[in-house]
Amino acid sequence: MKKIIITILMLALSSTAFAGGELVLYNWSEYMPREVLEQFQKETGINVTEVTYDSNEAMYTKIKMVKDHGYDIVVPSTDFIIRMSKEGLLVPLDKALLPNFKNLNKRFVGLDFDEENKFSVPYFWGSSGIAVNSEFVDVNKVKTIKSLLAPELKGRLLLLNDIRGVFSLGLKAKGYSVNDRDPVHVAEAYEFLKELLPSVKVFDSDSPKQVMLSNEAMVGQLWNGEAFVANSENPAIQYVYPLEGYSLWMDHMSIPRGAKNVVEAHQFINFILRPDVAANIAKQLGYSSPNAEAVKLLPEAMRKSQISYPDDETLKRGEFEVGLGNATPLYEKYWVKLKTAE
Repeated sequence: MKKIIITILMLALSSTAFAGGELVLYNWSEYMPREVLEQFQKETGINVTEVTYDSNEAMYTKIKMVKDHGYDIVVPSTDFIIRMSKEGLLVPLDKALLPNFKNLNKRFVGLDFDEENKFSVPYFWGSSGIAVNSEFVDVNKVKTIKSLLAPELKGRLLLLNDIRGVFSLGLKAKGYSVNDRDPVHVAEAYEFLKELLPSVKVFDSDSPKQVMLSNEAMVGQLWNGEAFVANSENPAIQYVYPLEGYSLWMDHMSIPRGAKNVVEAHQFINFILRPDVAANIAKQLGYSSPNAEAVKLLPEAMRKSQISYPDDETLKRGEFEVGLGNATPLYEKYWVKLKTAE
């Protein structure tokens, strides 16, 4: 009987005829093509409302502090999956409703922070590197994090409005792990970033590529997807993986505590896991897809792009961000000090 029920559910999920419904997606800015939401609504009859945020911290605060937040899907990074699942802020997923989960690359599932993917489904992975507008700055002079301190970059630098991304620069510049919890090392990273502050024109995570494309900044810390799109629009904007090392990250689809449309949320996640849908999103956003079947559908130029899919030698210098545990308040304290000193 259980097998029959699961089969019926899977058939229902693959059907294009649904009775309709509602779904509220709480997502990073510019992280889901509108046409994908429209396609989902057309196929299922489920109306999707998207609300956006510009940082994990903003999303986390809303989910934790507001019980009746009204969101059905959130897209946290790995360290916040750890934090939110431990605090009971995420709803366990029903894998029977996610038959397309099988399309994911085994490299990105069953990881130690959520071994059974009980709370998380990988959406994208990528890097935080340095974008250089070679029309104005010699890219060969910006190969390291420390080179960002060059006097000629004063007032010309963009940094992400993201604690982990920014502190990864300071930690790697000092030779430490992006996940370092030692208070002395975190303090050293802060001092480096404080020294870098006069060069910073703006902190931006809403659409940092636009800051580069508008020439508001000549050099910028960008996520690789933003860099891919920026490079596609202006080939002079090149992406550099710092020699000291850099951070790798992964974002996930999850269902938050208090979600009112849990079945619809599963339908949406399963839809996003479809190879054709995942490939379409990856082509538009430029980020690295964890969906093995979707990657096969990408244009060869994108599959071979060093921005989206760096080679193994480059990947060795990268380090995935994980949870900071009891060091989180320490990072937050220094982040406030850094931002208030702008």
